[in-house]
Amino acid sequence: MRQTWRWFGPGDLVSVDDMLQAGVEGVVSALHHEPTGNVWTPEAIARRQREIATRKDRSPSGIAWEVVESLPVSEDIKKQTGDFRTHFENYRTSLKHLAAAGIEIVCYNFMPVLDWTRTDLAYRVSHGGTAMRFDLVDFAAFDIFILERPGARESFPEAVAADAERRFAEMDEVRKAKLAENVVFGLPGAAEHFTLADVRAHLAEYGPIGEDGLRRHFVDFLSEVAPLAEELGIRLCCHPDDPPFPLLGLPRIMSTEAHYRTIMDAVDVPANGITLCSGSLGVRPDSDLPGMMERLGDRVHFLHLRNTIREGDALPASFYEAEHLSGDTDMVALVAAALKEEARRKAAGRADVSIPFRPDHGQDILDDLSRKAQPGYPAIGRLKGLAELRGVIAGLGYRAG
Repeated sequence: MRQTWRWFGPGDLVSVDDMLQAGVEGVVSALHHEPTGNVWTPEAIARRQREIATRKDRSPSGIAWEVVESLPVSEDIKKQTGDFRTHFENYRTSLKHLAAAGIEIVCYNFMPVLDWTRTDLAYRVSHGGTAMRFDLVDFAAFDIFILERPGARESFPEAVAADAERRFAEMDEVRKAKLAENVVFGLPGAAEHFTLADVRAHLAEYGPIGEDGLRRHFVDFLSEVAPLAEELGIRLCCHPDDPPFPLLGLPRIMSTEAHYRTIMDAVDVPANGITLCSGSLGVRPDSDLPGMMERLGDRVHFLHLRNTIREGDALPASFYEAEHLSGDTDMVALVAAALKEEARRKAAGRADVSIPFRPDHGQDILDDLSRKAQPGYPAIGRLKGLAELRGVIAGLGYRAG
């Protein structure tokens, strides 16, 4: 299993030097400054590669850009409106440029409107550090009383809607603004940033599409790009919905093992694969993460190893991001399944034996609390998670030997 680390570019407060000290083997990055739908040019890709390859003192870092996260899919493609055909062509061109630069793994998602959703980016946990949290009552307060989505109240259990009304009544204007910012504007790595008016407009346009329509559009997208990716030697890997249940009345089509199987069968080429994110999928009590790794492992091109603690087994539910080995997902069993998949690949003579993973997210602890890096992407919290995962891998390897 290859140890990677997400980096947001020169503005990231966790530097290339920090990654080296964490023992990272490869880097996960993207051209976040490029507008969604644009072509990633060879020059821009090469610039990011040089940034990753260089320490602060200008000496070589010895590490490289190995995984793209994300080459975003535009809302026009997801809805098949506007410039979607141009965006298909631009996506294919960007894949060609990435392949020419030697990058073989491209992570993306097909979540409509909001890439991922949290209500609190600095939820205080018992040891005094902070974590990201999705609070269902807060989200209902946003949906019903800030966004004012038609039919929003009826989409929540009555007890949740009543609690949301009480909580919203207690919020001052600063708290309301912060909640809206966290849900709509504040998450790192999001492909696009919207105003509340933008969100309302998109929701209206998604209404007639529904789950079946969005799935058809996804298959159309894959039919346009996956055969080329296969030809180029690029492995595409779709990230699951986060959280993996419907929000804002929008369809969710990548939340379960069955969803993944449907999409892989629809465009059945090895390049059409999976980012298996234990943090996203693990929010669902019906997700068998080790079993998914066993059953879908030949198409798992990238792993996000992260843990969550959910508050109740009904969906939707509140949850927060736990330490890597202490949440609801049996991380040891999941890593063991990944190592078994690597052994199968080695026996089959595959070139992609080592599956890249990253310690996805982390709690802010110690100096992270004053560093104020990207929410969910602290230096020390992720280092702690990576060290724990590294220990699990080493221990399982020793036991197997």
